[in-house]
Amino acid sequence: MPKIVHYRNKCIGCGICYQQQPLYWRMSKKDGKATLLNAVTKKDVQLLDVNEETAEANRSLIAACPVRVIKLM
Repeated sequence: MPKIVHYRNKCIGCGICYQQQPLYWRMSKKDGKATLLNAVTKKDVQLLDVNEETAEANRSLIAACPVRVIKLM
């Protein structure tokens, strides 16, 4: 099963993830960084198990992230 990994501590808050996939991402009002919805957070790294369809839907935003803090594993 694929997993989306978001290194939130390195996020610059550009919002491209939220713009492309608002069902999976939100922008925090506290610090302006992206938050991966329904993810498990471990030491400022967010992990979300997804199916292949969801992984495919997020591939373009992973490539669009300017600081490359979103990975698919």
